Amino acid sequence: MSFGKVLGYRRENGRVGVRNHVAILALDDLSNAACEAVENNVKGTLALPHAYGRLQFGEDLLLTFRTLIGLGSNPNVAACVVIGIEPEWTQKVVDGIAATGKPVEGFSIERNGDFNTINMASKKAKEYVHYASEIKPEEVDSSEIWISVKCGESDTTSGLASNPTVGNVLDKHIEKGGTAVFGETSEITGAEMVCKERAATPEVGEAFYKMFKDYNEFINENKTDDLSGSQPTKGNIRGGLTTIEEKAFGNLQKIGKKCQYVGVLEPAEAPTGKGLWFMDSSSAAAEMVTLCAAAGFVVHLFPTGQGNIIGNPVEPVIKLSANPLTCSTMSEHIDYDCSGILRGEMTLDESGDGLVDLVKRTCGGRKTSAEVLGHKELIITKLYRSA
Repeated sequence: MSFGKVLGYRRENGRVGVRNHVAILALDDLSNAACEAVENNVKGTLALPHAYGRLQFGEDLLLTFRTLIGLGSNPNVAACVVIGIEPEWTQKVVDGIAATGKPVEGFSIERNGDFNTINMASKKAKEYVHYASEIKPEEVDSSEIWISVKCGESDTTSGLASNPTVGNVLDKHIEKGGTAVFGETSEITGAEMVCKERAATPEVGEAFYKMFKDYNEFINENKTDDLSGSQPTKGNIRGGLTTIEEKAFGNLQKIGKKCQYVGVLEPAEAPTGKGLWFMDSSSAAAEMVTLCAAAGFVVHLFPTGQGNIIGNPVEPVIKLSANPLTCSTMSEHIDYDCSGILRGEMTLDESGDGLVDLVKRTCGGRKTSAEVLGHKELIITKLYRSA
């Protein structure tokens, strides 16, 4: 099955989203309550609270700005209200989002207080909800849908079936001119040379390998010689993965058999062209999916073995599993059961076709399990401690 045509919302900058949110974006942790108050006042809005945004500096601050601007600019967002404690940084985020042509306005709490700020922001949010409600999805080519991938709580079934199912989908998507991203820098440990060889050019491979080596230098600087305390996780071990190398080779199954990645991205950086990209990113589920959403990706494929329950407020997360026990005991979290591969009931290609169909239905408006259950995990990646 090919992707063909899907439904999507065409934005002012030409990008296509599969959701139509009016986002209420907090600049900083102090503004979360005001954002949530606006969400409560104006139905049809989506508050995006988070933990950081104060006393950050250097690359850490730049990453926070890139993440916030990226979340507000994501094609799944029709319009955005930004609320911050002070006006200058609030306006910086507003200006970054406005560069995409998206309707956006900012409000600061200093010298206004909560009551006045919430009142003004609620009025603007109501205006934006009316605006968004009149935007109709249109039929677009599936190649315009940017797909991100990450796995979580992997086990032996992940590398054998659910991760290869995602890889099968990416092979089909990229072959039709699509855009996709993978990452999880630490979880490539042990398979880094194989990953390097999957680059489209030697230069891209070297760029990946530099990112990987920089990560390992960071580990060494923090006076640890391995990742055994956190990689593999306890859930990975329970599921039969005994080394990080086993986990790494299973992880790489998500990029398929044919795909070569065409470039490498900094965290939350948007790709500049079509094809498969590698992003230097955390292996923590909520962080990595947030980075993907900030980079502009609109659908996320998340294979899980033992049962990671991640969601994201901006980018819908489709979870699949090939573990029969997980699909049974955690069925409310699993959108796609591909355990039939292991029972010989369907081929890998058939499983990929089934997931393609689910992606198309998600683009058409089907809610993912995480959306229905209210999972909105949004975590900004922090590089080092605040000033």
